Amino acid sequence: MSVLVAVLCVVVEFFLVPAPAQQAPPASGARILLLPRRIVSGERATLAVLDVNGRLTPGVTVSFSNGDKLTTNATGRALFVAPLNLGVAFASIQGRPDKVSTAIIAPDEAAPTAIEIASAPRFASLTDRFELLGRGLCGDADANRVMVGGQPAIVLAASPVSLVVLPPMDREPGPANVEISCAKRQAAPLTITLVSLEMEADSSPLKSGEHRALTIRVRGTPAKIALEARNLAPEIATLSGGNPVKLSSSGGAENFVRFELIGRKNGSFLISIRLVPTLGRPQ
Repeated sequence: MSVLVAVLCVVVEFFLVPAPAQQAPPASGARILLLPRRIVSGERATLAVLDVNGRLTPGVTVSFSNGDKLTTNATGRALFVAPLNLGVAFASIQGRPDKVSTAIIAPDEAAPTAIEIASAPRFASLTDRFELLGRGLCGDADANRVMVGGQPAIVLAASPVSLVVLPPMDREPGPANVEISCAKRQAAPLTITLVSLEMEADSSPLKSGEHRALTIRVRGTPAKIALEARNLAPEIATLSGGNPVKLSSSGGAENFVRFELIGRKNGSFLISIRLVPTLGRPQ
């Protein structure tokens, strides 16, 4: 989910789907598990696993709290049937402590008479995933067709009531129409504003006691948006305000956010920056 820029100094949240000709990342590098936020009891769903650089990772074993285990296929995803018991289920990458939760709902809450999108983000990053919640979707990720600005997007994880979507590459920031279809059903179009996050930071190694600003320029909207910074090398630097830190951008034509680092010892710092997702009624 991340790509390194500025010589291992700043990490921008980013997904990169490996082309068939590229060598698949090793399963040992798996770090991020993507589950649909909600799944339907007894119905199919799709999960995805990514490495630290955001590449879909095959051959990774995922364990569920009910004892089920599955392994991601060559696409870095895995199709499974949701547990029958309603409630909250947890899953984790085998050998990793982090757990991801999903809510198991009753089938009658997801009647597939039509696709209805109940929640969508107003803003999404050009290089990160976004979520859609509704009903009438397909649990097999590849059975869903999502078009963003007329270009096909990639569905990373899916259930009949939830999709995790990666915008198409090479899009310009700004408003984009989103069209969703599945099994000959089509949702009413909606609009999401795609934004780019551009880093301005001194890439030289940080020194002990040094204060250094990280400026994030927001392109694609003059509106204020929330960004989260997470310190991935706390032994090198302290992120002013805690870890993680959430700040709102300034808004306006020069839309930006500024985070501050304080050096603890000499070395290269590593900071992850993400747009904070907020779901609401579709625009």
